[in-house]
Amino acid sequence: MRRSQNRLHDRTEAGRELALRLKHMNLEHPLVVALPRGGVPVGAEIARELSAPLDVLIARKIGAPGDPEYGLGALGEDGTYVLDHERVAEAGYTESDLSDVLQREKAEAQRRTRVCRAVLPAIERKDRDVILVDDGAATGVTATMAARLLRAQGAHRLVIALGVAPPDTCRRLEHEADELVVLIRPANFYAVGQFYEEFDPVEEPEVLAVLEAASQSQRPA
Repeated sequence: MRRSQNRLHDRTEAGRELALRLKHMNLEHPLVVALPRGGVPVGAEIARELSAPLDVLIARKIGAPGDPEYGLGALGEDGTYVLDHERVAEAGYTESDLSDVLQREKAEAQRRTRVCRAVLPAIERKDRDVILVDDGAATGVTATMAARLLRAQGAHRLVIALGVAPPDTCRRLEHEADELVVLIRPANFYAVGQFYEEFDPVEEPEVLAVLEAASQSQRPA
């Protein structure tokens, strides 16, 4: 039975439906780069459907001091970060107010990178067609940070593939990618999870299990 056009069953279904759209884009030797944690099961399904290698790019939300769930930006595995300056100003902060948060998230990004790379070594992204994947985006700042990092690493063609994102976020991300593929673009958006029937948190052991399976399948004979 086909899903409702406004809801996905789970991240696996999101990956399968994104893969169907990506198959028609004439991507050459694509590399799937997933954003942990929620993007990993989506990316794993896309990689399987496209017979493409799977990689990850570590990103951390920059939350407001005292309210980590209120996202003000995102920080990547190399320490680069992007702030949503409008949200920062609306919340009454300056960039210097976020220095402790930035240092904490940088340390956590480095830890997660070490853990993930112990299981799945990084794959060269230069001159590759790269598909950046997540289960969804609210403000799009994490995807923006990741897209800019992939550009800096030499990605030839960059596609951002998301399960769900609101229209204003889609408009911003269209400027960061060569193509943007989003399954659901709801005008009435509160959170990514409201558009999934099953949206359990993806914990680190699940991410590492997926990466271990990818490492085994991608290892040269």
